[in-house]
Amino acid sequence: MRGLTRRRGLLDRFTHPAQVVVTGFGLTVLTGMFLLSLPAATPGPGRATSVDALFTATSAVCLTGLASVDTGTHWSLFGQLVIMALVQVGGLGLMTIATLFALLLSGRLGLRARLAAQVETKTLATTDVRRVVRNVVIFSLVSEALLAAVLTGRFVLAYGEGPLRALYLGVFHSVMAFNNGGMALWPDSLMRFATDAWICLPISVAVIVGGLGFPVVFELARSWRRPRTWSVLTRITVTMTAVLVGGGTAVLTATEWTNPLTLGGLPEPARWLAGFVAAVMPRSGGFNSVDTAAMNPDSLLVTDILMFIGAGSAGTGGGVKVTTIGVLVFLVWAEMRGETHINIGNRRLADGTPRQAMAVVMLSGMMVAFSTVVLLALTPHTLDRVLFEVLSAFGTVGLSTGLTAELPPAGHVLLVVLMFVGRTGPLTLATALALRERTRRYTLPEERPIVG
Repeated sequence: MRGLTRRRGLLDRFTHPAQVVVTGFGLTVLTGMFLLSLPAATPGPGRATSVDALFTATSAVCLTGLASVDTGTHWSLFGQLVIMALVQVGGLGLMTIATLFALLLSGRLGLRARLAAQVETKTLATTDVRRVVRNVVIFSLVSEALLAAVLTGRFVLAYGEGPLRALYLGVFHSVMAFNNGGMALWPDSLMRFATDAWICLPISVAVIVGGLGFPVVFELARSWRRPRTWSVLTRITVTMTAVLVGGGTAVLTATEWTNPLTLGGLPEPARWLAGFVAAVMPRSGGFNSVDTAAMNPDSLLVTDILMFIGAGSAGTGGGVKVTTIGVLVFLVWAEMRGETHINIGNRRLADGTPRQAMAVVMLSGMMVAFSTVVLLALTPHTLDRVLFEVLSAFGTVGLSTGLTAELPPAGHVLLVVLMFVGRTGPLTLATALALRERTRRYTLPEERPIVG
């Protein structure tokens, strides 16, 4: 009886929703690795290496888009369908899909299933999980279907693709765009479509919508005409998204305007289109319509910043999230004004929110710095290229200067870890590794050190 009690206690330690989410993503990555290791996943004889299969599966599940091999030629139709399925699973969220299956099979949810889905969808009340899961699935599939229809029509009418081939291209890239997957079936990503607004704009809009986060999208659908009623999450997400996309477009277009290898070789209207795409994709989209490796150093640095910040919470994007940075901005503003509380609109932030935001940024910064040092030791490449690749992996972005394909196996494994941590989140991973919560039952005397 004592042994049984001990085993139950050990199992109970791993029933925290964050632990379930991390474990679920890990098992999905391993499943994808197994499927991509099969001979049917590659067009020629033999099979993919274990490192390539692991890297591609992690990149797909974590919605990154980095590739150690060319997606369109290295993988067979079966392999590409596996990649697309992994991206779809990663986008909807394992716990969202598991909750949907539970609803279909039993028509009701237990508390543990509700909590697990709550972690993945970032809902604020367990009673809302059933409705949120249904809306997430419907909204995702409808959005992907609409984008696939637009892309399919464009491929048929403008590029002479056959109906079946055009449909496949449309569906594949709509799944990649809405879920911020970033993988393309062309080796130059979207560079061949740099002047085509009917390709670049719908894909960019899908990346933005998918990266906003499902709670924000649903709230905007209900009350987009009444900004004063928006929650703090929606206020921060919409404001930061507008600032980053608008500011990023202006800065990147200006810095690359005369670069003959990027925007300089395009007609003037197409330069603004390509600049807009270059500002949207670091949110975690991963596609590129100009040669990233040919961008100026200042443009790469701006892109680094955008990749580190990322997209909205509970969306398909990565990074430390615009909400995190927004909270820190309001924290600094409150400190400068001497206020003891952080007020946004007509709401006051909970006291623990700034600490959580600072912890996410600090843990993320430490992870990026450590990985950059390790990758510099493993490769002869310069700091700007290595840092760009590290941030792309950690932010689950997928943009690359071409360094990923040149890395040794140890470098690919490092990027795999970065992609996984970037998708599950530093705090979520830390919570999953913690066996139990510890509550301090006493308070120490207060002392204020000198800061600054």
